[in-house]
Amino acid sequence: MTYPTRTIALLCELLHPPVPPDPRPIQRLHNEMFEGGQPAYAGFQVSALGPVLSNPVATPGGVSQVAFLADRFQFREERGSLTHETFAAQVREIAERAAPLRGVPVYSGQQIVLRSLVNPKTTSDTRTFLRRRVFGFGDELDALGRSPQLVGLRLGFGPDSEEENAFGLRIESYNPDPRSLYIEVQGSFGPAVASQGLEALETNVLRTYGFLVEKVLPFLATFDRRETDGNGTPPTD
Repeated sequence: MTYPTRTIALLCELLHPPVPPDPRPIQRLHNEMFEGGQPAYAGFQVSALGPVLSNPVATPGGVSQVAFLADRFQFREERGSLTHETFAAQVREIAERAAPLRGVPVYSGQQIVLRSLVNPKTTSDTRTFLRRRVFGFGDELDALGRSPQLVGLRLGFGPDSEEENAFGLRIESYNPDPRSLYIEVQGSFGPAVASQGLEALETNVLRTYGFLVEKVLPFLATFDRRETDGNGTPPTD
């Protein structure tokens, strides 16, 4: 069973040793991108925490920016139209261009967060879907005295003998729309040395999205099926 994902946030932090909060290298980066044509970000400004490159977003509450803080580059794409492939390539491009200008020899770690919405195909209420199908609860939650307005699951996957990175996973009902599941995947990756190439920064974003599509969605699909009672009649949610 396949599901169309509606990505609502793409976030990435590239950690690095602290550097002075000088906005001039990022202003040079901004100018270089404009001179090369089709810049990744249209705007440049200096905030209280550091320089920021940004794009306008038409969607209310949308954000498209990268902030250059003292110890990290912080990418945020929220409620925009950027695909995960474009976001991954953008992270790599900015990291490659900014490293020599900012004097960053190594990115000590990469943290990625993807947030998506998915609609199960056999239910109209994801609270019931999680409570009864995924967790297998009957009336046990009644002992708490109140009906939960949000139902969710949180899992952590640490490094092992085959994978050095870690993944975190949250699956929850989504209050603005009870038909949708909220899925958040967090990927944590190790260092990347600028002089040795930064292709891994792009690959890591794609791997995190791949975990969502190739692992999380098939996991949910095992519960997303029509159940029947003893007479072969599907029960109602």
